[in-house]
Amino acid sequence: MTDEDEIRRHPELLTGNPAFPSGNPGFLSEEQAVRMFAGMNEVIRAGEEMRQLRSEMMALFAGAGWTQERIARLTGMSQPAVSKQVTKHGPGSPQPLAELTLDQYDTPWLEGRLWGLAEEISEALSDSARCSRFVDALGRGRKRFTPLEVDALRRLVEEDLMLHREELPGGFRTAYDAISRGLDTPAKGTAPGSASVRRTLAHRIQRDRLGGGD
Repeated sequence: MTDEDEIRRHPELLTGNPAFPSGNPGFLSEEQAVRMFAGMNEVIRAGEEMRQLRSEMMALFAGAGWTQERIARLTGMSQPAVSKQVTKHGPGSPQPLAELTLDQYDTPWLEGRLWGLAEEISEALSDSARCSRFVDALGRGRKRFTPLEVDALRRLVEEDLMLHREELPGGFRTAYDAISRGLDTPAKGTAPGSASVRRTLAHRIQRDRLGGGD
């Protein structure tokens, strides 16, 4: 189709978009612009949050005695870049974590366990699980760990466990029951480490436990 054909079919492109009182020709409506910028902002925010999380994790490993050379090798970064990130947090920061046992009951830790369980369910069901789209959105930074979103993920995970009880290992249900009880009655007080770091560590440990990893 030529430009002339397009204009004949859509004369508002030439005479002005009716969504704009001022008649700006061939332009987006305000609603379209809001959706466009919201999508961009999500990607930017997710990138910034992931950079911050990576920085905190590097400082955490350095505080646990890992050499900067080792951290650089694992992260694919240069040693000077790692040193810069570690130094940025200052001495004694972040706070050292308690022993990384799975059975901890602060909210970020339980959220990380729920996230890890949901990913295991999604993979076990070849991404046909009800929680699969939610898990993908979490991984892309399009969903965040707000109380409403966590409740939504709990419902999806529970549905998958009920619908596919014959297909999923019994350990999945056992893990969910423990996570759910913890989220209903979270521990009081603040655990050491930022919420994002604790959530990420719990996510990894839960996945390794369910998948039979070390």
